[in-house]
Amino acid sequence: MQGLMQQPPLLISTILRHAARHHAAGEIVSKTTEGAIHRTTYAALESRARRLTRVLARLGIGEQDRVGTLAWNGYRHLEVYYAAPGMGAICHTINPRLHPDDIAFIITHAGDAVLFADTSFTALLETIAPRLKDCVRAIVLMTESANMPALALPSGMALHCYDDLMDAADDDFTWPSFEETTASALCYTSGTTGRPKGVLYSHRSTVLHAYAISMPDVLCLRATDRILPVVPMFHVNAWGIPYGAALAGTSLVLPGRHLDGASLHALLNAERVNFTCGVPTVWMVLLAHLRATGGRLDTLRRIMTGGSACPPLLIEAFGAEHGVAVEHGWGMTELSPVGTYNTPKPVHADLGTAERDHLMLKQGRVLAGIDMKIVDGDGRELPWDGAAFGDLKVCGPWVCSAYYGDAPGSALDTDGWFATGDVATIDPDGLMEITDRSKDVIKSGGEWISSITLENIALSHPDVAEAAVIAAHHPKWDERPVLIVVAREGRTIDPEDLLRVYAGKVAKWWLPDAVVVVPELPHTATGKLQKTALRARYRDHLGAGG
Repeated sequence: MQGLMQQPPLLISTILRHAARHHAAGEIVSKTTEGAIHRTTYAALESRARRLTRVLARLGIGEQDRVGTLAWNGYRHLEVYYAAPGMGAICHTINPRLHPDDIAFIITHAGDAVLFADTSFTALLETIAPRLKDCVRAIVLMTESANMPALALPSGMALHCYDDLMDAADDDFTWPSFEETTASALCYTSGTTGRPKGVLYSHRSTVLHAYAISMPDVLCLRATDRILPVVPMFHVNAWGIPYGAALAGTSLVLPGRHLDGASLHALLNAERVNFTCGVPTVWMVLLAHLRATGGRLDTLRRIMTGGSACPPLLIEAFGAEHGVAVEHGWGMTELSPVGTYNTPKPVHADLGTAERDHLMLKQGRVLAGIDMKIVDGDGRELPWDGAAFGDLKVCGPWVCSAYYGDAPGSALDTDGWFATGDVATIDPDGLMEITDRSKDVIKSGGEWISSITLENIALSHPDVAEAAVIAAHHPKWDERPVLIVVAREGRTIDPEDLLRVYAGKVAKWWLPDAVVVVPELPHTATGKLQKTALRARYRDHLGAGG
């Protein structure tokens, strides 16, 4: 017997229609590429998204065509977010921080028919356009006619002004209904271990993910909140926040390309933001600015950090100096992206400050709707005791089953689990902690050493700005840790003094065999440490004698 309930499909357009109808005055604030502040509402966003579907149709976009974007966080980009999937096409967000060769590969591999781009990327577009002429037939610069720059494009590739196209269109469009499993958005990984790979989201997976991240023990989004996603909209759909915010009616503050400490500080205060999200490097820059200027955070109460391990300093400093809670989350492109979030349980209510801060370094509990486990090298599930660590696997309705262009299910094991590539522990309360990427873990004498743990301890030293730990070859122990650090401005690092910070915090055999001080560390396009480059340079640093 079937249930007697209505079964409308879960579509991205239903999120926007809800926001426009029930949170019509909810505010969307954008700092534009030109620097001005633009203000709109959810009602106006929905109307303009319908107008944009007419523009897309006139550009020849139909069902399941890919619409590429090279854009920062702004209101025009948000309109594409909703218009393209809403009409049955696919919104393909492209990371402009990748190498131009990778960007050209991504666009051609996806088969983008039209590119929407901010004017700050005109030089990049001119560089890669000749390689895109077999698929991209038009580029739309997301600006008004007065700010249109010159752009040299190959013959047959049209150039348009976004605002001119919008002015010539109307909004007499009705959002269509179709299967909720229809593809809605395409994101590529950052390609740290090879060519970027595409993850193709569905309407169903996106809507379910939006509901999950909005829950009280995750982002706890409310109509009274004002959220500023520093995480770019070209990076895993800004962690799903553009959808979750509309679902809850949360006001959105979009910072554009202005992500330095001074700009973020000013925007957070001016727009009365109480919640913001981004990678740890952003918060380190903001914290440095606040300390240098004596600045305060007037309304901010919570920071979500993810993308890489959060240094303890951030949790301690923002809490003690500004009364702002730093909350850890974890995910990946293949998970839409959020998989866990760190919020306490009743059992943690009586913990002291130090214990609570240590607990908050973990990546958190799995979101309702998906599941996780850790397994050993033979695939056997390991206990949730907080000590055993193994390969982390996940499954659920917003976890990818295959990469774009590959056979369905090819990214899963025989039981339907997706291998994340992370090594983790899970404690008895279900809090997961990443101890390493599987390719970064250090195996010394048959025992594993966590590079992340060693990095976090190094960052607690007052002279250290950045730290990376990699495995170097050792004739006796196979691998030993080498610590590579960058000094804070105006400071000098004494390697022996730095190693003393590990006393009593890790076993002696975990201590790095060498400390290397460098002027800067390489990062990926998403701000993560580029350990592949560091391993290539320092894997023989210890020499034949260890």
